[in-house]
Amino acid sequence: MSERGEAAPTVAVVGGGAVGVTAAADLAARGADVTLYERGSLGAGSSGRAAGVLYDAYAEDVDAALAARAMERFRAFDRSLPGFSLAPCPYVIAVREGDPDADAVPAMVDRMRSHGRDVSLVDPAALADRFPIATDDLAVAAVAENAGWCDPASYVAATGRRARREGVAVETETAVSLTGGDPAALRVDAGSGGGAEVRAFDAVAVAAGAHTAEFLGDAGVAVPVVPYRVQALTTRTPYDGPMLYDATAGVYLRPHPTGLLAGDGTEPVAAEPDGYDREADGWFVDAVTETLRERVAVASEGDPSPERAWAGLCTATPDGDPLVGPVGGDGVRSDDPNRLFVAAGWQGHGFMRAPAVGELVAEGVLASLDGTEADAPESPWVGAFDPDRFDGDESFEITEGMSVEERVGE
Repeated sequence: MSERGEAAPTVAVVGGGAVGVTAAADLAARGADVTLYERGSLGAGSSGRAAGVLYDAYAEDVDAALAARAMERFRAFDRSLPGFSLAPCPYVIAVREGDPDADAVPAMVDRMRSHGRDVSLVDPAALADRFPIATDDLAVAAVAENAGWCDPASYVAATGRRARREGVAVETETAVSLTGGDPAALRVDAGSGGGAEVRAFDAVAVAAGAHTAEFLGDAGVAVPVVPYRVQALTTRTPYDGPMLYDATAGVYLRPHPTGLLAGDGTEPVAAEPDGYDREADGWFVDAVTETLRERVAVASEGDPSPERAWAGLCTATPDGDPLVGPVGGDGVRSDDPNRLFVAAGWQGHGFMRAPAVGELVAEGVLASLDGTEADAPESPWVGAFDPDRFDGDESFEITEGMSVEERVGE
């Protein structure tokens, strides 16, 4: 029974990445009867290939608030979630001499600080005194103190166990699809030779990452969420410095149990969710290796050659903001708008915001089922993330989500 004295609402969550498992666990903790469907294993998609860089250094108010809540929950989970740990670590944003983005950094920091973020401009020479990084070629740098890193796979696994403890029925290796009729009914594949059955729910929340547009599109729901390829690598270079984003080179790095993890390697073209190349490109490995030699003092003395290099997928939207909330489409939304929901389009920042977004989805779905309109003042949904701000068939260029321009929010 729910707190409303009625039968617990039944909710299906589609997608077993960081957002999906968090939403499922949070829904169950709030009294819902939850089934989580994942066509592979938990964390097998983008979450399992994420970098695990965490920070709250955003200039836009909504982003800053969401990131602050995510960091708050990551810290709480570090103390309370078996199998998960957070490594506190400052985050440095650095821009080289001659880069026009350098002029935007002071204003970016001012906006971050206006939202209560612990971020400061730092003289490059002082930065070199504090950390084992080269700064001679930098025009400006900023340090965000409330930051850290973790292993994304461990978060998904630990949160999956939490979801089960909360009563979530976790069905992995299970393919599902929308029926195209009832907006909260799923066709569930019973496996080889077993056919399929239709299961009806009070609500369906889709957190299917790179497969979101395809999944919803099969039921006539169009959303402008486009997957694109990003890359990362690890090296055995000893390193005990900060996380760092070299904005001019377009490369981030962080400590890793074997030494260093570095990446970005954005390929700004649409990628096929199942058919993309999961191996890193040679140009990416060469460029990142060169940046490590230039930026990390110890790497210039040793061998920063990669131990492992890979590619994963991120998802983009026309304005760089995610789609989080109720969705519809032909034959789906007209008579029942608040039973089908989406959470997708993270522009590379999905994992670091997963604890807050999962919580938002849980609160929003239950509020909608209670009859709260998505645009009502008391609704948990974020207006800036409203999926209905787009028609769903927009054409747009994919841009890298970690850039100074994206952080400034202009």
